[in-house]
Amino acid sequence: MKNYHVLKNANIMKSDLHSEYVSSSPKPRFGKNNCIRQSLNSLFMIKKIITTNNAPSPIGPYNQAVLAGDTLYISGQIAIDPTNGELNNASLQDETNQCMKNLQAILSEAGMTFLNVIKSTIFITDMKRFAEINEVYGSYFSTDFPARETVQVSALPKFVNVEISMIAVLQD
Repeated sequence: MKNYHVLKNANIMKSDLHSEYVSSSPKPRFGKNNCIRQSLNSLFMIKKIITTNNAPSPIGPYNQAVLAGDTLYISGQIAIDPTNGELNNASLQDETNQCMKNLQAILSEAGMTFLNVIKSTIFITDMKRFAEINEVYGSYFSTDFPARETVQVSALPKFVNVEISMIAVLQD
């Protein structure tokens, strides 16, 4: 925050700092995701709201996802089919698949895939049914599985059985 106040008081625009910083810096050695971009993103914490019609609209005062710097924070997704707004909950497998499809649509809108996911949180209403959810969830990943926790809760929005949120990071 100290740097922000110095820049604010000096009336330096972000674009001025970026061009000055880039032109006076040695050639980056780390590809697109280099130290310069990381420094600028952390200094100014660029925040972008991610929305897509291929995932359900939020049912409250939140966004589908927020991209802050290189990190995408995806709100919990439940089994709402974005094409008709109805719950896809004929089975627990159907619910979990719809959650994952919704997450995939949001990742895609942000230019990412499940390979970018570093953390997942799964909320379920019955831990005894964890294996059913885990089988579907696992089918969306092939290697380099993200960190994850699974939490049993007493109830979820619209009384569904599963909700999944994710954190993903842009990678070179």
